Amino acid sequence: MPAFYNDSIFWIEVDKIKPNPFQPRKEFNEAALQDLADSIRQYGVLQPLVVTRKEIQKADGGLASEYELIAGERRLRASKIAGLAQVPVLIREGQETDMMKLELAIIENLQREDLNPIDRARAFDRLANEFGFKHAQIGEKIGKSREYVSNSLRLLTLPQEMQDALSAGGISEGHTRPVLMLADRPEEQKVLFQEIMQKKLTVREAESIARRIAYDRVRKHEYMFDPEMIEIEQALTEKLGTRVQIERREVGGKLVIDFFSNDDLRGILAMLKEKREALAQQPAAPSEGAVDDSSKEEKEKPMPTTEEDLYSVKNFSV
Repeated sequence: MPAFYNDSIFWIEVDKIKPNPFQPRKEFNEAALQDLADSIRQYGVLQPLVVTRKEIQKADGGLASEYELIAGERRLRASKIAGLAQVPVLIREGQETDMMKLELAIIENLQREDLNPIDRARAFDRLANEFGFKHAQIGEKIGKSREYVSNSLRLLTLPQEMQDALSAGGISEGHTRPVLMLADRPEEQKVLFQEIMQKKLTVREAESIARRIAYDRVRKHEYMFDPEMIEIEQALTEKLGTRVQIERREVGGKLVIDFFSNDDLRGILAMLKEKREALAQQPAAPSEGAVDDSSKEEKEKPMPTTEEDLYSVKNFSV
């Protein structure tokens, strides 16, 4: 158990408390901070902050106390917004090591489930790389499995724009599983990420697409897929604006067109209808070798039906 100075709560000026340099949180939701500030104005700070204290020598030879935050940064920030001059704190005894400060900050945030997935992964990365903790050791400290820690760290391999979207809540942590499946295919990975963002795909839909892409890769590699079919697939994908897959069989095959809403289907149908109408309006081409030197009026003349009509002067022209 941590040892506190006399187990007493002290009131310290907010301006004297320095932030924790090992705070794992990088993103602080402004609306949530404002809500907390409103609550603090009404009820005060219900849970003390945790700080360390050290004496520093001033220029005039006197001593001054300096405080460094270990846990409670959201409460400190909200207290400043609320206009509080002082906040209640517990003072840790002794000189805390950097590792202890980082560990305490991480654990406090994790216990409150207050870290976004990227901040959590960065905190784990610091524990692993700066302090030499194994994934299993990190898991023990926070009550999670080694796999949980390892999977969290994999998030840091995502491109920066995807990490930013995850931090901001644009995609969920579940969405990162199918995206990470395409780590060795950055173009396909980016397309899938954009579809998740723009079309609001569910995790299951995203996983289905990622598995299909992985299957296509094996299929095209193992069966020497017809290059012409690959070209047609790409052309259809670009034309229809959605993923298209051709499945060849011994005789014929199947065309699979992805869609995610009724609007997608209506758009594809409208595009096909427009193309059909455009083709219908084009004049029919004459058959090869045919010579047509008659006028339109002559083409529309009815054929004679009797012998008298056949030899009538009206059926001859000069």
